[in-house]
Amino acid sequence: MKTPITIKNLIILFFLIISTACTLQKKKRVITFPKTDLAAESFIPKPLKVISTNSGFALDKHTAIYTSKNNTEFEEVGRFLANKIKAKTDLDLKVNIDEILDKETVIYINQSNGINHNKREAYQLYITQDSIILNSNTTEGAFRGIQTLQQIIPETSNDTLSSTKIWVVPTGKIIDSPQFEYRGAMLDVARHFFNVEDVKKYIDILAYYKYNALHLHLTDDQGWRIEIKSWPKLTEIGGSTEVGGGSGGFYTQKEYSEIVNYAAIHHIIIVPEIDMPGHTNAASVSYPFLNGNGKTPKLYKGMKVGFSTFNTHKDTVYAFIDDVVREISALSPGPYFHIGGDESHVTKKKDYIYFITKVEKIVQKYGKRIIGWDEIATANIDSTSISQFWSSKKNAEKAINKNMKIIMSPAKKAYLDMKYDSLSKHGLHWAGYIPVDTAYIWTPESYDGIPIKNILGIEAPLWSETISNIDELEYLAFPRAIGYSELGWTTQENRDWENYRLRLAKQSSFLNRMNVNYYPSILIDWNKNENSLEKIEKY
Repeated sequence: MKTPITIKNLIILFFLIISTACTLQKKKRVITFPKTDLAAESFIPKPLKVISTNSGFALDKHTAIYTSKNNTEFEEVGRFLANKIKAKTDLDLKVNIDEILDKETVIYINQSNGINHNKREAYQLYITQDSIILNSNTTEGAFRGIQTLQQIIPETSNDTLSSTKIWVVPTGKIIDSPQFEYRGAMLDVARHFFNVEDVKKYIDILAYYKYNALHLHLTDDQGWRIEIKSWPKLTEIGGSTEVGGGSGGFYTQKEYSEIVNYAAIHHIIIVPEIDMPGHTNAASVSYPFLNGNGKTPKLYKGMKVGFSTFNTHKDTVYAFIDDVVREISALSPGPYFHIGGDESHVTKKKDYIYFITKVEKIVQKYGKRIIGWDEIATANIDSTSISQFWSSKKNAEKAINKNMKIIMSPAKKAYLDMKYDSLSKHGLHWAGYIPVDTAYIWTPESYDGIPIKNILGIEAPLWSETISNIDELEYLAFPRAIGYSELGWTTQENRDWENYRLRLAKQSSFLNRMNVNYYPSILIDWNKNENSLEKIEKY
């Protein structure tokens, strides 16, 4: 009799389980979205290819984020995205949780070997009603992809869809990779000092627009801004002032590492610059044996250039440089070390060539590749060194003849410290005025005849003679730095000023949310920044 009872009990249990499962199963939402157009979104920089499928992905509290298994770096990208979505929408999305009740839609960040192996930052986004799949070979590519995703999440939710707030993300496919390997901005912290928090905020904004390098101009005549443990007077004396006579300041090595690490989280490398043999008064006043201009060095608070130089004939000068390069290189995991090299007007030509050639070898000894302003191409340096074109076409031609790579930073087009116009509150205008359209409408791919095969990328320098705080920095940098991000990332055939100015107007929401003191150029219709998605009904 026991066997029939057991079978009967099992049958009853089976039907109970099925019944319970059916009762507990959540009915999947059915949402009818209006027609969307992914290709019409205000991406900056504009992606390589966008295909619209005209529906919507419902981002809400039922969305979860998953990343490739056993890949902590991809998981970090997922958590970064979750934090940014939280800041924008107040949605608290879970990352890699085994089971999420009421899960409806999924964002999956996937390491895929099928993406372009030649470009580390390449990625693909596939957006459907149920899922967003971000594929990339590398963490860098995944990180660039989530910046694109952030830009297509609406500023406001559409609460007519359901009982919960939903942010409608347009569906489709994005295939993207950068045109140039190097996309940088430069900040001069020597003329006026900017603290760690200011630099971090700058990094936050640059990362959103897919920059991958921040060049810090750490030394000049007016100030030495980084601690060198073997030469402590550099900051004790050389870091004690700035343009106009302020108290200056400097980064301890711990603070500099904090900046480097913060940038790394945003997949941005820090490029340190120690400017030499000119622009060296702050170093020479700290250690007078370095001086080579025949005058007694004194702290300098003005804005003139070209009067200082290292003594290029002393072995002790090169021992000093070796120590500086060694200590900074140990703190800087990026591949580059910037040696300046510009405006050495009181350095004799043969001495300049001798100096740059020797310093190149010192930098290479510590595993770094040198970058220098375009004057360095006049020295006997090899093709692995990089020339940063800012002024001289002849120097650019010398770099090309040496088969060097070139970073494009022509002062007439790319200097962020140039005034927008004659009414600008901050900036200089020795290279001319650079309004927002002039900053965008030029062709780095062929500027001054420089062939694209020699171009490593583009960099927008911001010299700080006329600015001393983060508000003034932002006034000069934005929105022009946004345009430079597109010149570095987006191919020439995908760039158009009239289209760009419409997309730029929509960036005010992000800039306002980040409390950025951007310059409200009259060339941009900032007032037309509205969410274009229509109100939609739940079915």
